[in-house]
Amino acid sequence: MESFSLILAIVVVTALAFDFTNGFHDTANAMATTISTGALKPKVAVAMSAALNLVGAFLSVEVANTISKGLVDENGIRPEVIFAALVGAILWNLVTWLVGLPSSSSHALMGGLIGATVASAGLGAVHGDVLVTKVLLPAVAAPVVAGVAALLATRFSYGIGRGAEGEATRKGYRAGQIASAGLVSLAHGTNDAQKTMGIITLALIAGGAIAPGSNPPTWVILSAGLAIALGTYIGGWRIIRTMGTGLTDLEPRQGFAAQTSAATAILASSHLGFSLSTTHVVSGSVMGAGLGRKGGVVRWSTATRMAVAWVLTLPAAALVGAGAESVTDLGDWGTAVVAVFLVGSSAAIWKLSRREVVDHTNVVGGDVEPAGVVTTAIAAVTPPPAGVVTEDLTATIPAPATTDPAPATPPAATV
Repeated sequence: MESFSLILAIVVVTALAFDFTNGFHDTANAMATTISTGALKPKVAVAMSAALNLVGAFLSVEVANTISKGLVDENGIRPEVIFAALVGAILWNLVTWLVGLPSSSSHALMGGLIGATVASAGLGAVHGDVLVTKVLLPAVAAPVVAGVAALLATRFSYGIGRGAEGEATRKGYRAGQIASAGLVSLAHGTNDAQKTMGIITLALIAGGAIAPGSNPPTWVILSAGLAIALGTYIGGWRIIRTMGTGLTDLEPRQGFAAQTSAATAILASSHLGFSLSTTHVVSGSVMGAGLGRKGGVVRWSTATRMAVAWVLTLPAAALVGAGAESVTDLGDWGTAVVAVFLVGSSAAIWKLSRREVVDHTNVVGGDVEPAGVVTTAIAAVTPPPAGVVTEDLTATIPAPATTDPAPATPPAATV
């Protein structure tokens, strides 16, 4: 049985809090397109995703081992270092959730861990080869691969389904989309829930509670699975709105293609032990599906903001993690200061979010991410679908002013 110190207990609780934020931050990965196309009602979608996240947490420990055994040197890492890493990851998750940006919880966690480790033990404690091969390269390759796969799958589905545009066809694709969304949720559990398992296992090793090289204990797997499932059920509605309707407009067959491509990429990476960002994969597949339909347009203003968030995630979380580690290194009172800062910042972000509430009642509707300059320009030269031209033009272009023919002479001149 593991022996717990107070700091170790704090680290475990903080790790589960991060897992909770990971759940509601990444719900959009599995269910945004399913909700936006009307395949499932919002609350049903997040409940289904939560259950499958929990199941997925028990399917593999390869990603957990990548974090607990491979990314940083286990020797010399104190529990306070892991606590500081979690502070950086949680705050980045909350900030990006507040502004509705689907950034990577995985990279936030690894960025915080790298920053705190470097601040504590130096650059030599980070295994650069693992960082490059199992974190950075998949981060670049995965969204590209998933995007191309979704684009081809979308074009293929429209090609073989040409002429079959009835309600029965749409229902069939909605059913397929539900199944593929469930697969993404299962894959998310096998990948993201394991990251928290890995960080808790690393903390237990650092605190001397379990032997170095150990796999995650059963209670760690169960608690991490429950935490991410609960966060998923709460629903990160702001990010769901951005991913589902702010990035592009999807039809059921596009949603099916996007979800299937994403699930395939995530499950393959979990099997190989790659600590993949499910956010990057799903975002890439959604954009690919959007471009795969003739006349489809991606809102590049939103995509650009997402890309900036992706680039900033690792360094931003690393900086916060390193700063938090510098304070915790001052002693128990330093750890207490960091804990108070984390709670206070989280409460402030939550209060700011109440100014504009987004929930299951308004996650799909007219209040979506506005189109950017590039999107407006593309839409101006892209022919609208047949049958909509007249309606769109009459709704947006005012009718020319009609003037009654004026008499040749003013009325006053007539007697």
